Order: sequence, then C-alpha cells, then structure tokens
Amino acid sequence: MGAVPKTFNAMEDAKLSNSTNGDNVPYSSLTVEASLSLPEMTPRVINLCKDLFKNWATLDDSRFSVQTVSGGITNLLLKVSVTEENGNNVSVTVRFYGPNTEYVIDRQRELKAIKYLSAAGFGAKLLGVFGNGMVQSFINARTLTPSDMRKPKLAAEIAKQLHKFHQAEIPGSKEPQLWIDIFKFFEKASTLHFEDIDKQRIYETVSFEEVKKELLELKELTGLLKSPVVFAHNDLLSGNIMVNEEEEKLYFIDFEYGSYNYRGFDIGNHFNEYAGFECDYSLCPNKDEQNHFFRHYLQPDKPHEVSENDLEALYVEANTFMLAGHLYWALWALIQAKMSPIDFDYISYFFLRYNEYKKQKETCFSLAQSFLSRSGTS
Repeated sequence: MGAVPKTFNAMEDAKLSNSTNGDNVPYSSLTVEASLSLPEMTPRVINLCKDLFKNWATLDDSRFSVQTVSGGITNLLLKVSVTEENGNNVSVTVRFYGPNTEYVIDRQRELKAIKYLSAAGFGAKLLGVFGNGMVQSFINARTLTPSDMRKPKLAAEIAKQLHKFHQAEIPGSKEPQLWIDIFKFFEKASTLHFEDIDKQRIYETVSFEEVKKELLELKELTGLLKSPVVFAHNDLLSGNIMVNEEEEKLYFIDFEYGSYNYRGFDIGNHFNEYAGFECDYSLCPNKDEQNHFFRHYLQPDKPHEVSENDLEALYVEANTFMLAGHLYWALWALIQAKMSPIDFDYISYFFLRYNEYKKQKETCFSLAQSFLSRSGTS
C-alpha cells in the first residue's frame, strides 16, 4: 500500500473532542477483540464498562447482561443491560470499530461531530470511548431494512429528518470532503498488492487509469451543479436508520463517515442504498418516488407547495451525485478487500458498484448536461 495513516488513538481523540465543548467523556485504554464469541466477550465487555463508568465498578457481574444487536460488514454492536444498586435498569450500546477501518474513516472527525449531533437531537449520546470503539446511549428502536425505505410514509420521515440533519452546525472546516476522500481512496486502492493469487489476478484487471479519468470527468460535471454544502451523513443506508413505531420517532445513527459535503451526494447515496448489499438497483426509487422524497425534504411543513422547477433541479443534482456514490464505495471496497478480515466479497462489490456507475453514466450525464444547458450554466 501507500503511506500508512496515523494510528487511531481513542484516548487522544477523545481528549481533542472534549476540548471543543468542555464535556468530559470517560475513556479507557482497554480493548476487546470483536472476533471472539459472545460468551468469550461478555466478561471482557463487563470489565470494560466497569472501567469506564465508576458507579458500576463495584457491581457484581451477575447484574450485567450482554447481547448482540447487530454485526454488519464493518462494525459490531452489543447491548449491555445493567441493574444498578438502586434497582434501576440501564442499557447502553457498545460499538466496536471494524478492524483496520482507520484506513478509510477519520475517527477524530467522527468523535468531534457526534457530540454536537447528539446535542442537536440526532442519534445516540456518546457516553464513553475505549481502545477500539465507543459506548453510546441505547436507542429503543428497530433498524430499517432496504424495503422499508420504499414505504411512502417512512420515505417522507427520512426526508424530513435529513432536512433537519443538514441544518446542523458542526465546528471546524466546512470544506466539502467528497473529492478529497475519493482521491485518497483512489491513491490507496490503486497501490494494493494481494498475497492471495486469485485476488491479485482479479485486482490487476482494474484499469485505474480509466477510473481516474471517470473521477475527474464526474468531478467537473458535479461542480457545475452548485450543490449546497451541508453537514452530511454520507452513509445513509437502511442499517443506519432506526424507527420506534410506537413513538413514531426516527433516528439516524453511526456518523463515522459524516462530514461537510454536497447535499446531492447525501441524497443520491441514500437512493443508491435502496439496492441493499446485493446491489439490486431495480429497487432504487423512480422519479415519482424521488419527487415524493424531495417534496418532504425541501418543504417538510408544506411538501405540496414545492415548485416543479425545484423538484427538477434536485432530481438532476441527486441523480448525478448517485454516480459519485458508486465510485466512492467501489474504491472503498478495494481497500477493504485488502485490509478487512471480515468474510465479505469486497472485490466483487467493487465491480458491482463500478459496473453500475458505467451503466448509469450516459443517462445521468445527459440529464445533467441538458439541465445545465437549459439553465445557461454549461
């Protein structure tokens, strides 16, 4: 690979994050191997919680229960429930970072953002940081599935929540990170070497000269669209959205890719995620479904008053940035193929996303160029 990035230091970054707003978030130097079985992890997780939260330090282990919430292709989540001395039952979420994810995720940026976002009512509250993860408040809600996002009522709620999310003010640079991150991914992805002969053979079929040409061409086109820069989630897949149906409350979670970015990328990337990990892009929202989303995003209180011109402009913006989403996650997947021990076919995922980019390119470029020509921008 190219240059190895600075190693993530949870305690240093927690201190840096705390200094931004005076909060004191507990931190521990302990780590827990996330690949262990749950019975093996349980006593270690209990010990970690006792180390982080001093009011739990003397509790008997029998007062703790640990269960798996989810295990995706990057992170593992556990629910820890505790019966305190006063009889109160408290639950927290322990989140373990995926191994080697510091190659593609800026943990310091995440920790700085997460407290401002939770203060603004988004996601779970950050309660503690440890060597290879964080502890957050437990959200009593279920995780969405890709098919949930197609439901008109939920799509409208996601749009409204995203409108609010994009109003968040996070201290620091407001420079959009999309092309900075993509070209970092490109530099890392284009200099890999696999010990596995079959993986190396498949990797060598990738034309990075072609990929770079596509990146530069798409960067130029998206720049003409003047997409507003907002604080974006950047990974709004179904697994990062939760809903409590009894309370009719929607939550966005996992802000590890969050940054200032183009509005069109956040929306377009979300639409790509309707396809799920199987990349069935026939499931992505059609124009009517997208317009339903746009109406509730642009004017949450008066969705039916959104003008046709505003709908068309956002349709072009989102669909053009959907192409950037394919390239972003395609390059990410190549890095994961080298760095991640998780049993997932990342190389095949690269080709699924890159091929979909090429399949959609002509239509989306034509759409954007026609719009720009009509608006006198091209």
